[in-house]
Amino acid sequence: MTASDPDGPDPTSVFFSYSREDQAKALPIIRLIEAAGFSTWWDGLLEGGERFSRATEDALNRAKVVVVLWSKASVHSHWVNDEATRGRDRRILVPLSLDGTEPPLGFGQFQVISLAGSKMNLDDAAIQRMVRAIAGLHGTAAQPLSSSPIRAPLLNRRTAIGGGLAVAASAGGLAIWKGGLLGSGATKNSVAVLPFDNLSGDPAQRYFSDGLASEIRSQLSRNALLEIVGQTSSNQFRENDGDARDIARELRVAFLLDGNVQKSGDRLKIATDLIDGKTGISKWSQTFERQLSDIFAVQGEIAAAVAGALSIAIDSRSEGKKARQIGGTQSLTAFDAFLRGRDLFEAHIDENSERAALAKFDQAISIDPEYAAARAMRSRALSVIANQYATANERKDLYGEAVAEARRATTLAPDFAAGFAALGYALFYGRLDAEAARAPYERGYQLALSDVDVLGRYAVYCARTGRFNDAETAINRASALDPLNPSMFKSAGNIKYAAKAYDEAIELARKALALNPKRSTLHGDIGNAYIMLGDLEKAETEFDQETNNLLALPGRAIVAAKRGNLGQSKQNLTLLIDEFGDNALYQQAQVHAQSGEPEKAFAALDRAYATADSGLVYLLNDPFLDPLRNDARFKNLLVQLHFV
Repeated sequence: MTASDPDGPDPTSVFFSYSREDQAKALPIIRLIEAAGFSTWWDGLLEGGERFSRATEDALNRAKVVVVLWSKASVHSHWVNDEATRGRDRRILVPLSLDGTEPPLGFGQFQVISLAGSKMNLDDAAIQRMVRAIAGLHGTAAQPLSSSPIRAPLLNRRTAIGGGLAVAASAGGLAIWKGGLLGSGATKNSVAVLPFDNLSGDPAQRYFSDGLASEIRSQLSRNALLEIVGQTSSNQFRENDGDARDIARELRVAFLLDGNVQKSGDRLKIATDLIDGKTGISKWSQTFERQLSDIFAVQGEIAAAVAGALSIAIDSRSEGKKARQIGGTQSLTAFDAFLRGRDLFEAHIDENSERAALAKFDQAISIDPEYAAARAMRSRALSVIANQYATANERKDLYGEAVAEARRATTLAPDFAAGFAALGYALFYGRLDAEAARAPYERGYQLALSDVDVLGRYAVYCARTGRFNDAETAINRASALDPLNPSMFKSAGNIKYAAKAYDEAIELARKALALNPKRSTLHGDIGNAYIMLGDLEKAETEFDQETNNLLALPGRAIVAAKRGNLGQSKQNLTLLIDEFGDNALYQQAQVHAQSGEPEKAFAALDRAYATADSGLVYLLNDPFLDPLRNDARFKNLLVQLHFV
């Protein structure tokens, strides 16, 4: 049987340990083992100071045999000694001697098979002994071996870059790869880019390793033949050293891209490992050692190598296609500022962190004014500050600046999905122009492919404008790409709520809570749905657990009003006004509408429109405002916002 035969031995049945210095002589031995029916893990990637990759650790743990190739070089390798020790302790070691070298102390109890002078073919007596020893540890007899010549596998183009040793080169591994033996529920072109480990010795440098993984993920996501899992789900496994197959199964992907980064002065070292999610076997590994100034070329090389390798198994016509760097920069200092800004922005800690992120994007743009990605992120930061922290007087100016910045991003990079998504958001939430936002949202969606963030924002926009079928299509696609992201379930729940499917909205919000029990707004979302279902007791319970008062206080006020307790409703409304002032005008309108006070509701809506309150994006299908819908003033407001 060959490694590609699903009924054959476990794909990681033989772990082959050797020194990289012996690479040329080791490869024919590996092919001979595979020709005998045993798939083989072999790894020349790891060097001093690097950690075991998940795939290497998994393969070593699952191996039924550890074959160690002793030589003058390998006896001094602590990696080879460590791997051999693991085999010795499990009593599954088959030691070989390449050049007559005796094994180190501690391995004398195992008889060494000397390959010194071996012809390295299947008829050679030493090779026959090796195969019999491996078969014996598998509990089987050695199969008759063909005398056809065995050649060392050729190192492909990817292997040559940086002198790395590609573990996917073996014929048996490639057969499994092309044979479509993928993880459960995974499509054959799905990849998760795991967070790269920071090996720089400075925890403050994690932004750089995270940013590099994110940039590679972004470049891969622009390949139409690939499905790339979103960042949030991938990052769930940052501290997880579990089995690669389990991780792939949870993410529902066929392949994992793992790696680590060492940054020291002006030098950069990146080790990457592409792992088959079904078998846990590495399909391609490579180390890139470059000047830090070569970071942009390295990103492209990694993305092109991974996409190109997977495309061989997907569509041979696509071989050689490369992901393009869209919206990027060639300035290292601008790139560094951008990564620091994005790290702060994605933390979403408070206003100070949002403004610190904005300052970093400003810095990146000042260095490279044509850096479209930095302009798109600056637009997003401005929109967040305007929406969540700005006063009514500041809001319009901030949103105006966000619109202008996003327009510059789309002009600089006409194929950059994030730029169009940022523009659509600023026009919708800032200018309150549903019609003007549609074109950039649509363009961003067309370009997004596997950009989960763009897909999710488009889905919510479609729901807010009453296009529920389009919203469902987009959010389902985003959720499939980011299955462990609570934001995807929250957005899906909001879409169901807008469509008046309240039971489904609750179920989706609870799934989001299961992924992140501390996530704010989710209990408020559930409480709102319970109000619409008429279950005020459950609604109250949810609002009592909600930490975001912009949802909790109006929710409590509405529950009290529906119970006829107008005093308690007024008390919660007062607390809302005291805490948020004019930043909660839309929520005030909701409370008044549900309290039977239409005139006060319209007064609040008029002020909300005058101050560009972003809450008005909910207007078209907010059930709390249903008591106002037949009023001509409400219909006129829908026209003003270009909903109709």
